[in-house]
Parts: sequence; structure tokens; C-alpha cells
Amino acid sequence: MTATIFGHNYIGGQRSACGDISLHSLSASTSEVYPVAFSQATDAEVDAAVEAAAAAFPLYRALPSSVRADFLEAIAAEIDALGDDFIADVMRETALPNARIAGERARTSNQMRLFAKVLRRGDFYGARIDRALPERQPLPRPDLRQYRIGVGPVAVFGASNFPLAFSVAGGDTASALAAGCPVVVKAHSGHLVTSERMADAIERAIRRTGMPAGTFNMIYGERVGARLVQAPGIQAVGFTGSLSGGRALCDLAAAREQPIPVFAEMSSVNPVFVLEGALQERGAALANELAASVATGCGQLCTSPGLVLGVRSPRFGAFIDSLGKAIERQPPQTMLNTGIFANFRAGLERASNHAGIALSAAAQGETEQAAAQLFVADAALLFDPGRPLEEEIFGPATVVVELDSAEHLLRFASAMRGQLTATLLASHGDLRSHRKLIERLEEKAGRLLVNGYPTGVEVSDAIVHGGPWPATSDARGTSVGTLAIDRFLRPVCYQNYPDELLPDALKNANPLNLMRLVDGEMTQRSLDCAPGR
Repeated sequence: MTATIFGHNYIGGQRSACGDISLHSLSASTSEVYPVAFSQATDAEVDAAVEAAAAAFPLYRALPSSVRADFLEAIAAEIDALGDDFIADVMRETALPNARIAGERARTSNQMRLFAKVLRRGDFYGARIDRALPERQPLPRPDLRQYRIGVGPVAVFGASNFPLAFSVAGGDTASALAAGCPVVVKAHSGHLVTSERMADAIERAIRRTGMPAGTFNMIYGERVGARLVQAPGIQAVGFTGSLSGGRALCDLAAAREQPIPVFAEMSSVNPVFVLEGALQERGAALANELAASVATGCGQLCTSPGLVLGVRSPRFGAFIDSLGKAIERQPPQTMLNTGIFANFRAGLERASNHAGIALSAAAQGETEQAAAQLFVADAALLFDPGRPLEEEIFGPATVVVELDSAEHLLRFASAMRGQLTATLLASHGDLRSHRKLIERLEEKAGRLLVNGYPTGVEVSDAIVHGGPWPATSDARGTSVGTLAIDRFLRPVCYQNYPDELLPDALKNANPLNLMRLVDGEMTQRSLDCAPGR
């Protein structure tokens, strides 16, 4: 059954369209306008959405974690139930192929299920107990018990490049809801119909599971972000997008009377270090694999490899030639929207017009599609104060640089800005002989890969999708994987509380059967009232 699209904002379980500014959903391939207009939220509607989330917070966070897990699993089931008409809607707005959308839908629902497992497991509480030592000298120790609760309502900004997995029901929303935090989502204007379809799925799950009204809210608009971030009820922000956009949100959040954290994933060129031993073992294969990674998703991935480095040698020269030929074989693709395509072409022009950067190879294609590009650059630009080679070209393009020595590789790794990923195409011997390089990369990237490619981010407990500035605004977190829940939690300590009034996670009987840090030791046992018994 085809869904009915209204184009109204989602506020406290109701729909609202009070504004007189309309937004329009465009076909990514033809720019055809969708017949339903979307209502940009007014200031009053933004405020109302935040107020609804704030009112829901004490009710939602007080629910047992198992109930929140049921809710996340209900969202996952609703997402999985979205049919072929939904796939067609997303394809129209994004030009992404059917298989990519189906895969991303599964990733989105599985993220919800993964966080439901986190809630049932209970380790997110981080329960710590130091029992009282009344006889300790010179001063007795009180009974101290700590666990973590949600920070409060979270503003989530939908991403342009992942209309499902990093958007309305994406990782920021999933981790915030898991933490006990209601959300206010700002839908991305590049996929308005897709956003409404996903919001409807969440709303159905809310009704099925009886969650408080205001647990989920969503607003439309190009110019509503500042109002949302500055609303007093918002306690944290999740964002995936450009460096300029993320920096603007960080500045707005810092300027509030009560500053709040912004967890922004922004900009990365994801350098690939091609080492001699790997070239000797399988240089031609590496070139083909890397070209495919550059072209994956039309380069519209935050982990797309935008910089390739190696030490000058006959093998590395042959690798560059093979990489150019492989780039030329990549089929052109339609980008997500005309704005992204315009930015891609501007990035190509910027690179082409820069002294020391030259186009080496390019795929051939239609003028309205993005063709893969390979640039070569002078090594001196790696150390230019303007950092021209660390400026992301968002699309299927990469820059290759030949350096004179392994020492220069190390020098660049020490000087480069933070990255989401750093990749080593290396033999076992290369890894042993480049330990210092690896140590520097550990300081500069959130994920280090060996003989793999950064495109493709596994959603798991161990994954890190983050990194030092400007890859993200806070390198201590991740926007993918279960550790993402940490961003929206804060510790609370209870001193000398009666056992029956403590949260279940901290009670002596351990009714949640958690592993807890008790008097400095991890244990799952229930407790007597005093240590040592």
C-alpha cells in the first residue's frame, strides 16, 4: 500500500504545518518536483518540538532498559516492513541503486537491534560500587555507587550521503534512544519523502510499544538548525556533514548560556599508505581494488580514500599507472543531488587550478554524472601550511603523491590533521619496518586498516567511526557501533543511599545480573551490605 505523504512536522506525536515557507523534494536524476510540499518549521514549532522532547525525557529515561530495547526492536521491524514503494521513493530522491538502498535499510534496522542488545546486556550502565568503610582511618569511606543515565533531549541532523543509516533512524537516533534520550531530528532537505517514510515507521513503533509522546520529533527546514541547537532543552547534538556545517554548530552550542556537546563527523581524506613490500607482492591488484574503493557510492562516503601516498620507486610508478587505468574504467554515476554534484565539480576545479596538482586520469561519462578522477600532486604540497591536499573532494576523486623517502611519509603522518581512517597496504615486513609510521597514525586516525579499504564500515561493538579534529569534533566517541551510546550518557553517583531507593543497576541484590566494578573488582555476584563478607 502506497504511503500518504503530508509534509508536516512531527511534534509530540502530532503533525504540524504552521509555516508559510515550503520545501520541495526533487528527483536526483531529473529534478522533477514531488507533488507534495513540505512545511518548514517555524520558530514556535522548533521550540514546541524541543519542549515535547523535554517533557518526554523523565518518563522515557525511567523506563526499564528492557522496555526501551523492545521499542528499538519495534522500530527495526517497522523499517524492515517498508516495501518496494519505499525503495522506489528513496531511489527517486537519491539516485542510489536498489541494492544499495536495500542494504542500507537492513543496516539501519540492524543498528536498532544491536542497541537493543546493548540495553539487554546492561554494560552501558558502567555500574561501579565502593561500599562503605566506616572503620577506615584516618577517615571513614561513605558508600558510593555510580551508574550512567541519558543526558537529555538530543538534536540529530540527518546526513546527505546516507539517507537511512545516518539519518532519521540512523546511528545518532538509535544510540540516543538507547541511552534514554528523546530526539528532535532535523530532516535533510535532500531526501524529504524518505525522511517522512522513516519517521512514520518510528511513530508506528511508538504507538505499538506505548512510548511517551515526544520521544521522537522531526522538523523540516533549511534554516531551523541554529534555533534547534540553541533551544535550552537540547542537551547534545549529533551531526554528520561538512566541516563548515559542523564547525558552525559547535560554535552555536558553545555560545549558549549552557554550552552543550556537539558530536560532529565532518571531514576526512582517509590517507592510504602504499608500501613497497605490498607493491612487490600484488601491485596490480592493489591498483584495481583501490580504484573500486574510490568509486564506491560515487565517492559520497565519509571514508572514501582521497589521498594515496608512497615512496618513489619503479614499482610505485607502475602502481600509479595501473591506478589511472583502473580509474578510467570506473562507470560514471549520478550523485545524490545537484548541490553535491556542484560541490564535486567545484572541488575538481579547485584541484585542477592549483599549482602542483594535475589531472592524471579520468573516466568518461555524461556531463550530468560524476566521473572518477585521479590527480597527481607535488610532495611539497603535503607540507604547505594551507593543507591543499587535506581538503576533501566529496566524490569519486583521489590524489596520489610520490615522496622521496620513508622519512617523508613519517613526517607527513606526524603533521597531518585528524582522519576517520588511515590505511596501510603493506606486507608483513613493511609493518615491522614502519612501526614509527604506525604509531603516528594511531595518534591521527580513529580506525587503522591493513590491506583493506576504508569504504565499508562494519556496525559492531568494536568499530570506531571517529577521529581527531577535523574528522570529528570529539575524538573520544564514535558515530557508528555500540560505543556511540557513550556520547549521550553521563555518570551519576549516589552516596549513602538506602538500598531500596537505588536504581536496580546499583542495588545489592543485582536484580539486572550485571557485571559491576565492586570495591575495585569486576563481579556479577549480589552483595552483602559490607565489604569483605
